Amino acid sequence: MSAIADSLFELTASYVSVSSMSREPRREVGCRAQSKETEATTRVLDETGSVTTAEPTTETHSEEDIDLPWQVVVHNDPVNLMSYVTMVFQRVFGYPREKAERHMLEVHQKGRSVLWAGMREPAELYVQQLHGYLLLATLEKIS
Repeated sequence: MSAIADSLFELTASYVSVSSMSREPRREVGCRAQSKETEATTRVLDETGSVTTAEPTTETHSEEDIDLPWQVVVHNDPVNLMSYVTMVFQRVFGYPREKAERHMLEVHQKGRSVLWAGMREPAELYVQQLHGYLLLATLEKIS
């Protein structure tokens, strides 16, 4: 029974990543300390069982790029009712009914409406919330 249970619940991982970005060298029996050149690499165990190394990805965004103003834009879609879109604007942004209806009509007539502008992180949250209500929303950088 034990052998059957072990074979039924055998876990196989198709992708395992081991990061070696620690400050101190690894101290394992039979392992030598890593050199400085390989400290920032990632070892990947693929489905065949072979280990490959990959260079880390580096993002070159500065804080100024992140802090630039961003705008939340809702685009027209043929699916959602106007009353539903108005209700979503009220719930997500806390707009009064009149302001939500103005934005809804702008989306309906012009194809898009800028609902909010500000820092990137809250803008991403607003876009995510709008997607949760199945509205077509994007995040655009103000230039």
